[in-house]
Amino acid sequence: MRTLFLAAALLATTATAQTPLEAPLPPVRPWHGASEKLVAKPTDPWITPAEASAFATTPSYAETRIWLDRLVAASPLLTIETFGKSPQGRDLYAVRAHKGAAGKPVVLVQAGIHAGEIEGKDAGLMLLRDIALRGKDSLLDKVDLVFVPIYNVDGHERSGPYNRPNQRGPRDMGWRTTAQNLNLNRDYLKADAPETQAMIGLIRRLDPVLYLDLHVTDGIDHRYDVTYAFSGWRGYYARSAAIGRFLDTRLRPAMDAALKRGGHTPGYYVSTLDNREPEKGMSQDVDTPRFSTGYGDIAHIPTVLVETHSLKPYRQRVLGTYVFVEEALRIAAGQASALRTAIDTDRADRPATATMTWRANPTPLYSVDFLGLAHDNYLSPASGRDELRWLPKPLTFRMPVFGSLPDKVVTLPTAWWVPATLPHVIDLLKLHGIRYETVDATRTLDLDMARATEPKLQAASEGHVPLDATIVHERCRETMPPGSVRVPADQPLGLLAAFLLEPESEDGVLAWNMAPAMLARTEYIEGYAIAPLADRMLATDPKLKAEFDAKLAADPAFARDATARLQWFYARTPYYDARYLLYPIGREVN
Repeated sequence: MRTLFLAAALLATTATAQTPLEAPLPPVRPWHGASEKLVAKPTDPWITPAEASAFATTPSYAETRIWLDRLVAASPLLTIETFGKSPQGRDLYAVRAHKGAAGKPVVLVQAGIHAGEIEGKDAGLMLLRDIALRGKDSLLDKVDLVFVPIYNVDGHERSGPYNRPNQRGPRDMGWRTTAQNLNLNRDYLKADAPETQAMIGLIRRLDPVLYLDLHVTDGIDHRYDVTYAFSGWRGYYARSAAIGRFLDTRLRPAMDAALKRGGHTPGYYVSTLDNREPEKGMSQDVDTPRFSTGYGDIAHIPTVLVETHSLKPYRQRVLGTYVFVEEALRIAAGQASALRTAIDTDRADRPATATMTWRANPTPLYSVDFLGLAHDNYLSPASGRDELRWLPKPLTFRMPVFGSLPDKVVTLPTAWWVPATLPHVIDLLKLHGIRYETVDATRTLDLDMARATEPKLQAASEGHVPLDATIVHERCRETMPPGSVRVPADQPLGLLAAFLLEPESEDGVLAWNMAPAMLARTEYIEGYAIAPLADRMLATDPKLKAEFDAKLAADPAFARDATARLQWFYARTPYYDARYLLYPIGREVN
């Protein structure tokens, strides 16, 4: 629930006022399922910290590492490695579960990218124990498991009882963002955070056949306890078409069946159009490459987002996550060849176009029988309006699911040219494994260049001040200095390069304002110089005069602004800075 029922808390008994202020959550619905058998008995010497607390708490970073080090020492199937450092100096580490011959496919599972959404960690500890010591080592016959128990390690240690007011347990949970206040699940493509850079390095080294990103979602109340999503759900929006088909036609049916056997209720990730009126519908979004699923889609990595439901008890959420990860290992092991074929097919694809942005489609894609809960409204003294209140009564209704239509579609060039003056962009290319050629001598080329018109800086977000602009393309003679790079589109990661470098990309260099110098204009012209020059231009150029008169008629604010009028003429003189608002990355087109 995103709505806080503080009014109800304030109207409660005097005794309540003596306890810590907690956000009242909707009623808990009783749950029992076969997956409860996965919980260790209290006398088990390998009970996990969460199990030992009856899932009331989750262990700290240090407690988690101590428990895992002890488990790794007890089993030849497990090893542990550090793959990066956080800004506060903590190790980013992963546990590898392996047996038999080397070179098997890898399933990469990460927990705690949002460190308050942490049941993936506790589910993973249980599963690793059961693989290493409780007879489930056959899961490793054909695949390896690489498990990152805590991805956002600094956020994990910013722990407290008030971090996620919409979530039912554990008692103390971590923080959503990192010590640098960056959201790691908005950072995959721009890769500002050292944690992201380390994870991208791990992904490239492992080349997983399946990548699971474990989360918890809030929003509305409903009966689903394990929701998930991937690009290609029901055949929609997969840029990696073969991978999308595999996930939709092979993984999804098997996963739903396994979750149901465990007593869980699976469904598509629930994101409603209006949380106050959920019956209006939910959305199936096209993920951008800032997210794990969007990044995996354009990098041709089978990626699944897992979102258990925050209003379900922590115990239930941990067990549902355990079932999901275990079944993912079985699917990857049983169909590794089909997965690898899908990956190779998509990496061999060379699309001619790419959709950079999307717009809402007012017509539903489809409808589903939604397993919801009843609700009513009450007048809140605090808000002064009717607020939604969830009830424990099941309510099934037909839910429309809305999608998107292509908005900005670009034809991909033969290559992109990144000047040596953008070394941080070249570093990003290297980080992501995008192939490029460095030139050691000056090159002068005819390139398609983009100019940002009507640029507007947006509110600060994710360590940047994003830029919104209308893009106009023009042909330019460009000089690329030594150290500049040519990025061919004809490569397995050509689509990833496109989303990073194309000026229309909503997650690229221009949108994140990674080339801010293009916004600075250096020279200017005084009024005593430009006014008589503009008068002469008007008198001698009929075409220019007609264009100016049309501008005056169409834009009254411009017509009243003497400075803007003179600037309009200045921009049409040879004195004007031709590089002002010119996006410095060029496109090589035939």
